This record gives sequence, structure tokens and C-alpha cells, in this order.
Amino acid sequence: MAIPVCTAGEVKTSLEHYQRKYFDARHVCYAYMLGHERKDFRANDNGEPSGTAGKPILGQINSKLLTNTLVIVIRYFGGIKLGTGGLTAAYKTAAAEALNNAIVIEKTVDEDITVMFEYPFMNDVMRIVKEEEPEIIRQSYDTDCRMTLRIRRSLMPKLRSRFENIESLRMAEGNEEKNDPPKNH
Repeated sequence: MAIPVCTAGEVKTSLEHYQRKYFDARHVCYAYMLGHERKDFRANDNGEPSGTAGKPILGQINSKLLTNTLVIVIRYFGGIKLGTGGLTAAYKTAAAEALNNAIVIEKTVDEDITVMFEYPFMNDVMRIVKEEEPEIIRQSYDTDCRMTLRIRRSLMPKLRSRFENIESLRMAEGNEEKNDPPKNH
């Protein structure tokens, strides 16, 4: 089974639930991957020979580039010894089937940027917004114009670079301004 999780605490809670539910199973093997940088992970063989259960389960999570995912494979002994190769194949196949049958929710890691500019530069800014397609979070057009935009983190450097080419435009992430304030003409 594939379960969405965001923290090690959620992993622990899910594991405890399924270990209680399938208390009579011989093995409850699992692997998980957490975080948008995919640095927090674990694979557990739960008594199977080393590397035959958790590692192939984790391999399936990795092959789909998933994160915030826990895959648990419950195994009952069926009377036939599979050997290490057979166990590895069985856990790999079970994990692949669980992930293939799961609904994958794609989430992006986004960043916000606020751009401040004089009204005469509106067309330049809007051209970039149209081409790069950030989400417009807020906008105001008083004495100066201000827009807060949200875009995928991996696309932010290109957006910043394009805005840097607009005369007198200022950018802020949080409270930090990146360029000099506009000059009065």
C-alpha cells in the first residue's frame, strides 16, 4: 500500500496502525521518502534477509521520483521459500503495483516575489508575466505599481533575471529589496 506522509511522525503512526491491523503477518516491510529535496528516507526489511525488502521498495519510490510517500508491503508466509532473488522481485513488484494504483498528487515548491515599478514600465512587466506565467497573488496600482507573484522555485532565477533588465524595477522577497529604488525622472 502507498500512503501519503509528510513527517517521520506520520510514518510512525501509519506503521503502527498497519502492524496492529496485520498483527499475524510474517513481515511488514516498508520504505519512505520525505521532503522536497528527498533527503529524508528509510528502508526496512523487517526480518527479511538484508536488502531484499526495504531496498527494492525504496527503489520503486525513487524510480517514480516521489516524495512524502510511504510504501508498506505486508507478507504472509505461503509455504514456499523464495530465496533472496525471489524476495527482492516480490517486494519490488508489490511496491510497483501499490504505486501504480495510487493517486499521485503533484505539488510544486513555489516562491513569491514582489516587484515594484513605475507605471510607464507596466507593459514590460506584463509581457514578462504573460511569457513566464507566474501566478499573480496581489497587485496594486497607486503612485507606483506593485505585484506579488508566485512561481515554481526552479523557474525563479529566470524570472528574476528578466525583471533585472527593466529600468528602475525593484524586487523583494520577504522584506529584502534586490535593486535600488526607482529614480524620479
